Amino acid sequence: MIFWLVAGATLLVVVGLLARTVFGADAEQSGAAQDVDVYRDQLREVEKDVARGVLTPDAAERTRLEISRRLLEADRNTGIGHGVGPRSLAITLAAVIVVGITIVTYLQIGAPGYPDLPLKTRIAQLEDARASRPSQAVAEEQVTSRPAPQIDAEDVSELMTQLRAILQQRPDDLRGHRLLVRNEAGLGNMVAAYTAQQRVIEILGVNDAPASEVATLAELMILAAGGYVSPEAEAVLQNALGRDPRNGTARYYTGLMYVQAGRYDLAWPTWRRLLADSTADAPWLEPILLQIEDVSALAGDATPLDQLPIPRADEPVTGTGGLRSPSSDDIEAAGEMSMQDRIQMIQGMVQGLAERLGSEGGPPEEWARLITSLGVLGNTDAAFGVYSEAILVFEGDQGALDILNHAADQAGVNPG
Repeated sequence: MIFWLVAGATLLVVVGLLARTVFGADAEQSGAAQDVDVYRDQLREVEKDVARGVLTPDAAERTRLEISRRLLEADRNTGIGHGVGPRSLAITLAAVIVVGITIVTYLQIGAPGYPDLPLKTRIAQLEDARASRPSQAVAEEQVTSRPAPQIDAEDVSELMTQLRAILQQRPDDLRGHRLLVRNEAGLGNMVAAYTAQQRVIEILGVNDAPASEVATLAELMILAAGGYVSPEAEAVLQNALGRDPRNGTARYYTGLMYVQAGRYDLAWPTWRRLLADSTADAPWLEPILLQIEDVSALAGDATPLDQLPIPRADEPVTGTGGLRSPSSDDIEAAGEMSMQDRIQMIQGMVQGLAERLGSEGGPPEEWARLITSLGVLGNTDAAFGVYSEAILVFEGDQGALDILNHAADQAGVNPG
């Protein structure tokens, strides 16, 4: 109602000013026309006065000249606005048409009667909708089609039957369950695939499984729900990011979740940072590039595609793919090298990681990785120095401190 009152008052003011201008010009034009008639009558009276002898010929000539001058001036004034008077009706009609088109257009594309929604209120409503969105089970029931099989079901039917039967008897067979995950996913059986992936994580240890395995579980759940990120899948994504904040798969699907929830303000920075941290062969690169321009516009940024930090094949590897901090897999692989090669590899990684953390900082997981890597090299003094610095950086963050204390234990550093 307030909107309509304000809009109506504004419209009346504009129309009133326009009408005043138009009809004021008409009134001025009408007065000038009356003056023309008066002066013409005066000229006729002069002729009569001469005939009656009231005016001498000289006086009559002077009078005619003065009246003629005023007549010409009044005649010019009748053309004010180049004939505004005859056009006043057309101008009024045009104003009515413009007002009518405005109202009809608003009724078509506007939201009459819809209350004003401040940004804070809109965000709160989006978050409420996201919190109450359908569950994983409901989403799976609504899926009408599943991904196309990547392998021929007939070729592996008998093998899959045998594999499933064997794993019933060998529930702790890690390699067998990983094979089951791949084959179920290849057949398009995403529910069975993520169920098998859950078992993989249980075998590895719920608290010890790497972020990549947890992110894979989330991805399979999302695929099973037809691409929808359910609350259950979101929880798994957060679990993966808690283990490794730089995990690309988890970051991509987190951005997708925000897009689905209408939180473009969160999806845009999530994907923009992921692009900057990705390599040219990252699997999430193409789906992000297909959507990110629209997402950035909806987020109020509207950054063109050519200005985004899109990785190219000829660029050095950076970010998620190029983080050369030594992971547990790196250290395990180093065990197969000669002692000299192993030390050189780890030293190179440690040096690069230490330089980056010293200049840019990083999450507690990377500080912990540096501490354990220094312990592998036998440099416990340096490991203790890094640990001492890290606990100051993350002072008050108990979760980060737990990660650092665990790394210190592994490196043989006595925090006390």
